[in-house]
Order: sequence, then structure tokens, then C-alpha cells
Amino acid sequence: MANFYRETCPTIKNILLLDSEGKRVAVKYYSDDWPTTGLKLGFEKSLFSKTQKTNARTEAEITMFDNYIVVYKFIQDLHFFVTAGDEENELILATVLQGFVDAVSLLLRSNVEKAEALENLDLILLGLDEIVDGGMILETDGNVIAGKVATHSVDDGAPLSEQTISQALATARDHLARSLLR
Repeated sequence: MANFYRETCPTIKNILLLDSEGKRVAVKYYSDDWPTTGLKLGFEKSLFSKTQKTNARTEAEITMFDNYIVVYKFIQDLHFFVTAGDEENELILATVLQGFVDAVSLLLRSNVEKAEALENLDLILLGLDEIVDGGMILETDGNVIAGKVATHSVDDGAPLSEQTISQALATARDHLARSLLR
């Protein structure tokens, strides 16, 4: 049954968030097409070089790159990319990209720039986990993605901007300890 879903559901190869120099901010690879870190970095550098001169600021652009479909968009100094095989539907990829962009915008409170993204990297990575799991698309609505990330990181009413992964783990540990002591 799992193979049936793999063959019929659209799959994502990677989601990349790069800065204005092509350096990594947040990346997730879901396939073994790039088995080493060197190959991944090479792909990112080549992709950035090909797309940096385009005007993908107002709406998403689509390109073929190394037999992959890449949908991308630039906001401020961040470059968002979604990559899939050449047999996938571009509209689905564009929907995934827009969901990622919308979720990041909500999580960063519309301050979509590199410094803010690095400061809230844990939220962005949680958002990536809510969008795609193992290459399979789970969610494309930015509001839902940001809402799920916010509920994962809530710690005794602290604002979303003050959450970290360590705080979330500490909260989970406390909840587990309380439930075991009952």
C-alpha cells in the first residue's frame, strides 16, 4: 500500500531556503538524488546561480534544472525553492511553495528577512516538517502550517517569538513527568 501512495502522490525532492548570496538558511532533502553534502551544496549553488538574475519577487517562477522542476520565489533577501521530479505537476509544486512562503511570513510576523529567519530557524524547520514528510506533501495552507507550528511551540502562554526547540522539549518532558506521576 505504501508503494501505491509513493507512485500516485506527488513527491518533493527538496525544499530550500537560501539567502541573497546562495548560502543555506534552512534546507530539507527528501530523496537520495544528492547522497553527499557536497552534491547538495553543489546543486544549491548551481540552482542559485541560474535563478538569481530572474525577477521572482512578485510571483513564483518555474524552471527546469538538471531534469528537475523547480518552483521558486524571492522575498527580501530570502530565496524559496521547491524541487521535484520532471513528472510532477507544476501547479502542485507552486501550491507547496506558496504554503511555505505564507507560513514563513506568518511565523516571522511579516518580517521576512535573513536575520529574522535565523533567529526563528526552529519555527521554520518545524514548518518544513508540517509541509512535507519523506517527500510526501502533507499540508499546503500557510495558515494551517503556522498554526500547527505555533501549537507545537507554545510554552505556558509565552509568545510565539520567544519559543525555542529546547523550551518545547522541556515542556514535553514536564508534561510526561506529570502524567507518569498520576
